[in-house]
Amino acid sequence: MNNKIETFNSKDITIEGKSPLYQGFFKMVRYDFKHRLFKGGWSDRVSREIFERGHAVAVLPYDPEHGEFVLIEQLRIGALATKDNPWLIEVIAGIIDEGESEADVCHREAQEEAGIALSRLTPAMSYLASPGGTTERIHIFMAQTDASVASGIHGLEHEAEDIRVHRVTEQQAIEWLENGRIDNAATIIALQWFFMHKATLLENWSQV
Repeated sequence: MNNKIETFNSKDITIEGKSPLYQGFFKMVRYDFKHRLFKGGWSDRVSREIFERGHAVAVLPYDPEHGEFVLIEQLRIGALATKDNPWLIEVIAGIIDEGESEADVCHREAQEEAGIALSRLTPAMSYLASPGGTTERIHIFMAQTDASVASGIHGLEHEAEDIRVHRVTEQQAIEWLENGRIDNAATIIALQWFFMHKATLLENWSQV
């Protein structure tokens, strides 16, 4: 009896083809591949359509003096299929353009989406958004900000953005997590990371 546990990596996949299917605001690509099997040997050829939108950052601005987050609200048409209110409470986020660093995107999007400046930008974690259907990886950051200046409507007109800014207390954020008002992955993950690491994060900020 063979009790050896197989551990695979990217060398155990053979890409046989990669074909563009659609190119618009985003693009779709078909991957044809074979891969090693846990039971031994190789799979037959597998074809999967993959959504390619690049990679992104999401940043959670927090004001330690006021004990508030700066969150945003905007329409997400993809939410309409499963909820009555597709205007979502979110963290600030954006796609990483060619030549941009993750930090660059955090600062740019904070200005565009909320009209705020960030300091003490801190990497938290990264995760794969939905690896069965997209290559996208999202990098989560924490940042300090002055929430007292956060207000109004923001966004880029040429991108049809209509974004409302919210100052949200820690307690309100917890309630929105518990009652499902916040139900998108990046915001849930960012807030949970903050509450898990709050003491260490604020201590590190105080030393900078």
